[in-house]
Amino acid sequence: MAEAFNELTLPAAKAERYAVLAQEIAAVLAGEPNLTARMATVASMLAATFETFFWAGFYVVDPDKARELVVGPYQGTLGCLRIAFGRGVCGAAAASGQTQLVPDVHAFPGHIACDSRSQSEVVVPVFDAAGELLAVLDVDSDQLAAFDEVDVLWLEKILRDTFAA
Repeated sequence: MAEAFNELTLPAAKAERYAVLAQEIAAVLAGEPNLTARMATVASMLAATFETFFWAGFYVVDPDKARELVVGPYQGTLGCLRIAFGRGVCGAAAASGQTQLVPDVHAFPGHIACDSRSQSEVVVPVFDAAGELLAVLDVDSDQLAAFDEVDVLWLEKILRDTFAA
């Protein structure tokens, strides 16, 4: 099924593009229980779908270190290896359990610059079916204000359907 995605012509409108992407992710991952495979597939398909996504990937809750995230599957330039809960945009999402929509990362107090080209960011907490935090999805752009409420709505839906269903 993944090969079919590469040949798919996606709609230009962002919400419609996300709707098609959500269906494709669900189809590709049907029956796949492995979390790493699921995260790698989501990161890859997101990066392949949106040209403004400079970096797309997961920071996973480290079971061996309390309140710390460790880099997981991603697409893009080198990511930060570890991020404490409450530190930067990813840490804020992990600590609060709330999506962080940041139009200008330079205006975000304590922003961590894993890549200085990053200009805007959206970070979405990833919960399992029991409501436990598994990870955060971090998506960066090298453009200011690249993300909006449409991104938030669809990223939250894709993650809920992929990891909490």
